[in-house]
Amino acid sequence: MARFLDVHPDNPQPRLLAQIVAALRDDALIAYPTDSGYALGSRIGNKEGRDRILRVRGLDERHHFTLLCRDFSQLGQLVHVDNAAFRAIRAVTPGPYTFILPGTPEVPRRLLHAKKRTVGVRIPDHAFVQALLAELGEPLLSSTLILPGETEPRTMGWEIKEDLDHELDIVVEAGEVTASPTTVVDFSEGAPEVLRVGAGDPGRFAD
Repeated sequence: MARFLDVHPDNPQPRLLAQIVAALRDDALIAYPTDSGYALGSRIGNKEGRDRILRVRGLDERHHFTLLCRDFSQLGQLVHVDNAAFRAIRAVTPGPYTFILPGTPEVPRRLLHAKKRTVGVRIPDHAFVQALLAELGEPLLSSTLILPGETEPRTMGWEIKEDLDHELDIVVEAGEVTASPTTVVDFSEGAPEVLRVGAGDPGRFAD
């Protein structure tokens, strides 16, 4: 059964953050709120985490995973960013955008797109997630919590606990959550291509 932790949305309790980080380091899979709905998260080094996320979401090997980063310097260690992409991404982060870019050797191959060798990265604008990333000290492997047959991210922690009690290790509750997913922008071919319109303004990346 998953543990249910009620965390303060603006000032997350250090004791609870420490418990979540300890669980992640022990290869837990968590459901947690972000600035674009709930997501599933595990430590990058958790080899089973990726497979558990795919299983919960009913996805195949072609799924593009996202690495949540605390800041731009952390993001820059994971993906190759040219000057034009750097300026465009810097202008809208932190915020509800996911960027697809070529991965660096810092990213395990199992997390890269099988053919393109790309990965999603983003810097969330959310107090709990920022506090979690600071405590963890590394990026978090993440995927929006949209279940098979559904089109919107989950927004209610107690519902997630009820529906996925035996699939997860921790469910975090931390205030109200918007249902809109991130806007996904692909920079892997140089020029930006908007793959999904979500909470972030796609007009910033229009031709």
